[in-house]
Amino acid sequence: MDMDQRALAAGFDIEKLTGEFYANPYPTYRALRENEPVKRMPNGSYFLTRYDDLVTAYKNTKAFSSDKRREFAPKYGNSLLYEHHTTSLVFNDPPAHTRVRRLIMGALSPRAIAGMEPDLVALVDRLLDAIAAKQSFEVIGDFASAIPVEVIGNLLDVPHDEREPLRDWSLAILGALEPVISAEAFARGNRAVKDFLEYLEILVERRRAKPGNPERHVLTRLIQGEDNGERLSEKELLHNCIFLLNAGHETTTNLIGNGLVALSQHPSEKSRLIEHPDLIKTAVEEILRFESSNQLGNRMTTERVELGGITLEAGTPVTLCIGAANRDGAQFADPERLDIGRNPNRHLAFATGAHQCAGMALARLEGAIAISRFLARFPDYALSGEPVRGGRVRFRGFLSVPCVANS
Repeated sequence: MDMDQRALAAGFDIEKLTGEFYANPYPTYRALRENEPVKRMPNGSYFLTRYDDLVTAYKNTKAFSSDKRREFAPKYGNSLLYEHHTTSLVFNDPPAHTRVRRLIMGALSPRAIAGMEPDLVALVDRLLDAIAAKQSFEVIGDFASAIPVEVIGNLLDVPHDEREPLRDWSLAILGALEPVISAEAFARGNRAVKDFLEYLEILVERRRAKPGNPERHVLTRLIQGEDNGERLSEKELLHNCIFLLNAGHETTTNLIGNGLVALSQHPSEKSRLIEHPDLIKTAVEEILRFESSNQLGNRMTTERVELGGITLEAGTPVTLCIGAANRDGAQFADPERLDIGRNPNRHLAFATGAHQCAGMALARLEGAIAISRFLARFPDYALSGEPVRGGRVRFRGFLSVPCVANS
C-alpha cells in the first residue's frame, strides 16, 4: 500500500489528470501530502498539499506574490482574459489589492449582509416552492446556481431581466483558469470577458447617471469611491465587477450543491442536521472543508524560500492545494470523515491572511439559508441519478444533480 501511495505521488502531474482524479482527487492528495508534500511538477512549478505550508504561503505576501502578469502572459498572451485576470482583486498584491478590497468590503459590511437576509430567505423559498410543484428536479440548475446569481445581481444592481447571461459568462471565464485549457475554452473565455465588459460599460453609465444606494450596491460604491477621493480606474472598475460575479457565483453554487450531495451520501450526518438545525453554521464550515468549492490557489515566489527542506528559487510558480490542506490529519482529526459538528475547524476554503475571501460572510449566509431551508422543506430528498461533476480541478462542484423531493 505504501508503495502504491509513493507511486501515486511520484506520477502526479497537474497538467495530465485522469478521469479517476477528477471524480475523487483526495486519495492522490493524501499520497502527495504523506510522500511528496512539496512536489516539483514537470513544468518546473511546485504543488503544495500540507496545511502549514499553505498558511505560510498565504501569510507571507512578500515572498509569495499573487501578481499573475508573469505567469499568465505565456498562457493568455495579449488577450482580454490576460487583461481581466491581471486586473482583478484576487490576482494582485498590495497596495493595489488593498485599495480595491477596501472599496468592496465597504459594501459587504456585517450590517449590509444582515440586511440581505430577508430577501435571501424569500428567494430561497420561491425556488423551493417551484421545486415542490414538480417533485423531480435538478439541484444545480433549479436551486444552487440561481441563488448567488440573484445575490450578485442585486449587489451589482443588474436588472432582473438582464441577468440571464451572467452564469454562462462566469463559467466560461473561470473555466479558462484551469491548469490546461483547449483553444475552444480560451476563445469562449475571451468572448465572455468581451461581452461582459460591453454590458458593464452600459450598466456603469446608467449608475453614473442614476446612482443606487452605496450601502447596498457594490457597483455604486465602486463608482463613487472612498470619502477621501480614492477611485478605481475605468478598467479596474469593470474588471472587478466581473471578478465579483465570478468569485461569488460558482464557489457559492458549489458550496450548496456539494453540501446537499455530501449530506445525501452521509445519511447519519443528514439526519443529525435535520434533528439539530442549530448546527447549520458548523455544518456549512464542514462542507467547505470536506469539499472545498475552490480547490487550488497560485503564487509566484519573489525570493528564495524553503519549505519542508526544499528550496524554491525566486520566480518559481507555486500551486496551493486547498483541497489537500483541508484534509491534513496534522490539522484535522479524522479528516476523511464528514462531521457537521466539527469544532474547531480552521479550514482554508476562504484562504487566510491578506487574501482571505472578501465575500466569505455572504457566502456563509447563502449556504446556511439555502441548505437549512432545503432540508426543512424536503428532509427526505434523494438523488435520482448519478451526479455529473464539472470536470475541473480548480473549482470542485457539479454540473447537474438529478433529485427527487419526496415531500
